[in-house]
Amino acid sequence: MELGEIEQLRDGLGEFVAEVFASVPRRDQRAKGDCYLRGLML
Repeated sequence: MELGEIEQLRDGLGEFVAEVFASVPRRDQRAKGDCYLRGLML
């Protein structure tokens, strides 16, 4: 996979992560979940 392809995926992944953790009330928990999920996916 090339760098350009990964950059394109990041935008869609950001939207997906926001949806997954939308119900988590604390910002710090959402941020950690975001980091974890991005690490798994990328």
